[in-house]
Amino acid sequence: MKTDLSRRSFFRMAAAASAVAAMPIFTEPQLAHAQRRRFARVIPPGAVRIDANENPLGPCSGACAVMSSLLPEGGRYDMELTQKLVDTFSAQEGLSSDYVLVYAGSSEPLHYTVLAFTSPQRSLVVADPSYEAPMYAAKYSGAKIVKVPLAADYSHDVRAMVAADPNAGVLYICNPNNPTGTITTRADIEYALANKPKGSILLVDEAYIHFSDATPSLDLVRADKDLIVLRTFSKVYGMAGLRCGLAIGRPDLLAKIQTYGMNSNPILAVAAATSSLQTPELVPQRRKINTDIRTDVFSWLSANNYKFIPSQTNCFMVDTGRPGREVMTAMAQRNVYIGRVWPIWPTYVRITVGTRSEMDQFQVALREVMTSPTPASVHAQDPATLAALGTRDLPPRSAKLLI
Repeated sequence: MKTDLSRRSFFRMAAAASAVAAMPIFTEPQLAHAQRRRFARVIPPGAVRIDANENPLGPCSGACAVMSSLLPEGGRYDMELTQKLVDTFSAQEGLSSDYVLVYAGSSEPLHYTVLAFTSPQRSLVVADPSYEAPMYAAKYSGAKIVKVPLAADYSHDVRAMVAADPNAGVLYICNPNNPTGTITTRADIEYALANKPKGSILLVDEAYIHFSDATPSLDLVRADKDLIVLRTFSKVYGMAGLRCGLAIGRPDLLAKIQTYGMNSNPILAVAAATSSLQTPELVPQRRKINTDIRTDVFSWLSANNYKFIPSQTNCFMVDTGRPGREVMTAMAQRNVYIGRVWPIWPTYVRITVGTRSEMDQFQVALREVMTSPTPASVHAQDPATLAALGTRDLPPRSAKLLI
């Protein structure tokens, strides 16, 4: 029996390794870079980069200090630093440490969860528009991808998602949602958990949770529900370039995604993440900074009669009334890089909330672009052509891993 189990484990791990080897891990910066390549191979000096949902504030001072002190230890793996991050987060959230895994960003566990719980027989159900990365992973698991339009209030239409496919393997809920910055209520998430197809899980991506008033789902993990929650230090904590994220779930669920790979984590990233968690004033301070700037931009958009979707995060969608890619191009010509367009909404562009100075430059550039004549060729395009505009410039299948 032990030999049989060993063989099963070996072949399962070999199959998982083969899938991962063939699968690029698409991330927010990679998707943004694919758009930037349309305008310039190198971003000019002084450019306003509000296209990748980065936090221009960067790591907090405590995180910077601890990273500086650790530079001489860069030749060591130091697994204890990763365990310290796990213990710190677990203690703060009232979780057992075996409910938490650390990765170099949240993109890895996102992709691995889709691989682990979808297949040609078990589909991936996603909102539309939402973050695209799970769909790329589903292509490598051979899963059917079921897109469900957002509800009228731009939340996830969980009832439609639950009913979309009785054989679903994963229901992906980005809360708050990327790109809209809108919230799906706790009641809706509980409905999805109670009514989802048998054997499926919820994958709740809380990358932007700290910017918002959304109710976190970690207590549902503590209650041993069928979900995996993703957290990242890329957004409010300003560590996008350092790469540190968490997968939180029941140990038996996490064991299934571990099959697809675990590695030692960058010691600077995990130490900076731990220091950030130990700075209690950091999240409320940064949430206020982001909210104040975003509110001022929304007031300006409203005063100028621009249509936008109210957001609670560091990004929002603006309806330009013309092909969004045309607006992106015109903005880039003014050294302001915005992004990107989702196929279902070809006239909308996503804007990241930057610094006050960056958003001032964004407003000047947007006014210039929107008061310029629309090329005649745009008026000649039918709805099908406009929809197709949203499908160009996806990262190539041969793209390098960015994790």
